[in-house]
Amino acid sequence: MTHAPDLPLWAALATALLVLLGAGLTLVGTLGLLLFPSFYDRIHAPTLGTTLGIGCVLLASMLYFSVTQSRPVLHEVLVGLFMVVTTPVTLMLLARAAFYRDQQEKNPEVSPLAREASREPGSEM
Repeated sequence: MTHAPDLPLWAALATALLVLLGAGLTLVGTLGLLLFPSFYDRIHAPTLGTTLGIGCVLLASMLYFSVTQSRPVLHEVLVGLFMVVTTPVTLMLLARAAFYRDQQEKNPEVSPLAREASREPGSEM
């Protein structure tokens, strides 16, 4: 069995605080996903909660491993960069797809599928 390295009290407290804060923010985002009434509200809450939540957990990981290995550990910066780039892009794609779907439900005659279905057979010329 391996022995965990001793962590100074300041680093242990800061790491614990960051992990708890990250978990709390992620929980708030998850509750928003469950409780908000509309789709647009529901996609907004988790993106904020998970982005801030994962940021706090990544900071805690960087702090813990930097202190225990006595050198800067920055692998988590890459994970954070991917999260910061992909989360807003995913939010925008989901919102645009939902908006497009809502517009098609309101005006079915504008839909390319509705136009295709309304054509008479043999009128493709």
